[in-house]
Amino acid sequence: MKIKKSTFFKDFKAFATKGNVLDLAVAVIIGAAFGKIITSLVADMLMPIVGLIGGGVSIADLKWVITPAEIDAVTGAVIKAEAALRYGNFIQTIIDFLIIALSIFTLLRVLMKAKEAAEKAANLLKHKNEEQPEEITKPEEVVVAPQPVVEEKTPVETDKVTDLLTEIRDLLKK
Repeated sequence: MKIKKSTFFKDFKAFATKGNVLDLAVAVIIGAAFGKIITSLVADMLMPIVGLIGGGVSIADLKWVITPAEIDAVTGAVIKAEAALRYGNFIQTIIDFLIIALSIFTLLRVLMKAKEAAEKAANLLKHKNEEQPEEITKPEEVVVAPQPVVEEKTPVETDKVTDLLTEIRDLLKK
């Protein structure tokens, strides 16, 4: 009886070295760094301004105390910790999420518009090339290169290409 070797490690190596997995790993690392930047923006820049408007209270420190802490009067040590719902930190985390989601949505929207514009340009060029008939030659014939014929473009074709290129340029500027 022949024992079948496990291909688990070979399969895992093939999976881990695929381009998509490596791209995903890079995206996760960049996403984590981006998340830290947004968290700092919200905690260190936006929330102090919101707290100042709200009466000088830090939003992250807002809480509802269910049972207060018990402190030893002599030593000052905490005998029993307080039980509290820290809703301020939750609000700050929601604001972090909304800013990150808005940033990603905006970036993806710009990329999708640029992709659509590129596809339009490619389709326009493809259709333009299809309109020109291809020359069919027999294999035994000697083909003499024809003299180039200068075709004048109609103003309608030139305007379409110019408009499309202008639209692509404007989308890339955004």
